Order: sequence, then C-alpha cells, then structure tokens
Amino acid sequence: MNRAELRAIWKKEEESAHIHGWDFSHIRGRYEEENDLPWDYRRIVGQYLEKDFNLLDYDTGGGEFLLSLNHPYDRTSATEGYEPNVRLCEKTLAPLGIDFRQCGSPSRIPYDDETFDIIINRHGSFDPKELYRLLKKGGVFITEQVGEDNDRDLVNMVLPGVPKPFPHLNLREQKEKFENEGFRILRGEEAYRPIEFYDVGAFVWFARVIEWEFPGFSVDRCFEQLLNMQKMMEDQGKVTGTIHRYLIVAGKQEKV
Repeated sequence: MNRAELRAIWKKEEESAHIHGWDFSHIRGRYEEENDLPWDYRRIVGQYLEKDFNLLDYDTGGGEFLLSLNHPYDRTSATEGYEPNVRLCEKTLAPLGIDFRQCGSPSRIPYDDETFDIIINRHGSFDPKELYRLLKKGGVFITEQVGEDNDRDLVNMVLPGVPKPFPHLNLREQKEKFENEGFRILRGEEAYRPIEFYDVGAFVWFARVIEWEFPGFSVDRCFEQLLNMQKMMEDQGKVTGTIHRYLIVAGKQEKV
C-alpha cells in the first residue's frame, strides 16, 4: 500500500477509538498483552474473598470484572469516576442491588469507616490512607497496577521525549507507602512482559484510547513514525513493546 492508502486506514482507526467500560474487543486478535503475567489476579482475589465478606471494587470501570466474581450483590459495592463508565454502571450494577456510588477521588471514598473486609482495584487510582480507613481490622486490599514504565518503548517510537505520566508507580515505592500507613505486605510482585501489535492500525486505535500514555498522538502528527512502524511490521510481522505491571496484597494491621 502507498502512503495515502495507509494514512486513510489509520485515520479510520483513529476516528473509531472510543470505548465503553474497558472493552478492547475492537482490536482483539490484532494485539496481545497480559497473557503471560506471573500471577493470576482473579485467582488471587478468589483466595481471599469469602461469600460473607463485604467487598468494594474501587474504580470498577464498567463493572465487568466485578460481575465475573459472582459475589453476593447485597455484599458488593463499587465506585467509578469516569463519566461514561458511571452511566454504564448505573444501568448494569445498581439494578442488581450492588451499592454503586460515583467517586472520582481515591482519597474521599463515600463509605463509612471499617465497612469492608476486602477492597480490590485493578489499574485504578488508590490512596493507602483512605483504604486503611475503609477496611475492617484484618481486611485486605488487592491491586494489580500499571507501572510507570508501561509502554515506554512504544511511546518513544512515536513521541520521543514525552515524560512519564505517572512516575513513582513501581513496587518498591508503593510497598513503602502501604507499610507507612500500617499495612503488612502479604504479597508483592513486579513484571515486565511483551505487548505485541500485528498491524499498525491496531496500534493507532490503542494509542488514541490510552491517551494519557500517548499525549497529543495523532496519525497526522506521527505519520512518519507510523511509517517506520509499518516497515518494522513488514520486516518482523509485529511491533513489540513492553508492559510494566505490579501486584500488591496488603493486610490492615493495628497501628502502633
């Protein structure tokens, strides 16, 4: 394909880059990530979650993962701050009897002290001090997070020199924050694994959706860099980057 044909294809992907909840089905089969993490977040949550526990999923997204847990609805709570996902959760979670509340600040979560036995959070914001307030004695917080180095090699391919959006998001620094608030780290792991794209259009869609990692990205602005990526795709069959993830399981202790 010539330059004009590639630009037209990529512009079409750029225009379609919108999601509801956390739905990446548009590029399913055209990219892969998180298939080989050294832990299973769902299994870890299941190891700690009991049927009679009060559960909070903070930053639930569209509630897809929360619903997959099949926890009793009358013992399930969730928050979300992103407006499109708030509307989605109001339609899907609240009618089931799940206590859903809109919340955009991890430091001001609208529930009473010591309400929850377990709080989960995947790829969302958190504040250890607020989590300590919300958890019952012996309660557990489980999170899988995107680290500060996530996709940095991909970012540098199209937007060289762009600073990290979330420095300090790494296992060492975050464990220390929890310990300083009175938590005991029950489990902590960190991983760097590949992310692979099998066509440049899938990358364009991804970069537009993950706009906080690729600020100012557009086909027009980054066209020459995308052509370089296309050459890499033709030579190697894929474009590979690196994801950064870390896992923390923290138990609430009495403060000394």
